[in-house]
Amino acid sequence: MRAFHRSVCVLVLLSVASFSSASPHCCDGSNGQPLLKQLNDAEIVLFGHFENAKLSTSGLEQGHADLVIERVFKDHAMIQGKKSVNLSRYITEPKLKFLVFCDVYKGRINAYKGAQIGNEAELMRYLDGALKLKGRPQPERLRFAFDFLNSPEIEVAMDAYREYAGADYADYGEMAKKLPADTIAGWLKDPKTPAFRLGLYATLLAHCGNVEHAKLLMEMINDPERRRGAGVHGLMMAYTILEPQKGWKFVKDVAHTSDKPFLFRYAGLQTMRFLRECRPDVVNPKNEAAGRTEIVKGVAGIMTVPDMADFAIEDLRKWKQWEFCDPILKLHGQKSHDRAIIHKSILRYALQCPTPQAAAYVKKERARNPEYVDETRELLELETPPAK
Repeated sequence: MRAFHRSVCVLVLLSVASFSSASPHCCDGSNGQPLLKQLNDAEIVLFGHFENAKLSTSGLEQGHADLVIERVFKDHAMIQGKKSVNLSRYITEPKLKFLVFCDVYKGRINAYKGAQIGNEAELMRYLDGALKLKGRPQPERLRFAFDFLNSPEIEVAMDAYREYAGADYADYGEMAKKLPADTIAGWLKDPKTPAFRLGLYATLLAHCGNVEHAKLLMEMINDPERRRGAGVHGLMMAYTILEPQKGWKFVKDVAHTSDKPFLFRYAGLQTMRFLRECRPDVVNPKNEAAGRTEIVKGVAGIMTVPDMADFAIEDLRKWKQWEFCDPILKLHGQKSHDRAIIHKSILRYALQCPTPQAAAYVKKERARNPEYVDETRELLELETPPAK
């Protein structure tokens, strides 16, 4: 989404600051909400261009202009029958088109958000189609959004991405099997594709791709430039789904080593978490319970890596994997793991673990520093939901 045109340096910058958005490479000022959600929340939504811009001579407003209404997406009694509406925005370029979100405050229309639109036809095609699918099952809406993920209109492409960003894996896992794999692979190969999209595209490709596409994913994983940003997690996850045996071994090897970049190894842990939660069948297609057990063991193996051990211990605690109590408690005495953050994760595990060994550990720690143990327990109770 692009900002409104700045016509008068600082003066106009101040006047439109709340009416512009961040770079399209991140979530915008709407907290990443899809356009349909924004349409529902707004009292008035208009599309048009500005004319008759005038600077204010007094008051807090820097200027105003008439928004010539070309289309009404959400109507209101205050604009019915009107061809234009005067807004407190100093926009001097009549050739620019905007999608404008407004509310009504003390009898006045307030434009609180706007998006400059370069491709009007694309926006209309997208919004018209999305509105027709309003209330339909999520997979249907996501399939529609897929066709606009690489739209030439930045606002449309970003909104299609937001639809996926706000969806659960279960919403598109099955739908993605029928997507055009080569199209997605082309997006992944394109150096112009923003890094933050790589994870999503890889995840979609995992369900409709083949072994050749898996090779592409591994090439990207091994390329420091192509695996940039948070997308490496999605690349690893997708590769593991397409090549289960090779992928699972690769993810474990990455997470269990200490000679790779930290974020690269952490992506391996993230992949393990995803597999345990959503796809244990990838590790063991015949027995999901056995697959989940194998994944837990893989996470437990990360405890040997000092700068990753606390993450593994925390996961094992949250999953109530108390069978790892002894090896976790033994970490406390190891020189390689003599770090405050690891000691704290061990104590948190022991405070919730029901074994005698854990109770003895907590007793020993309490004798050494009772205040610290009590504070840790209190914080743990605050973040842990009560048992049903």
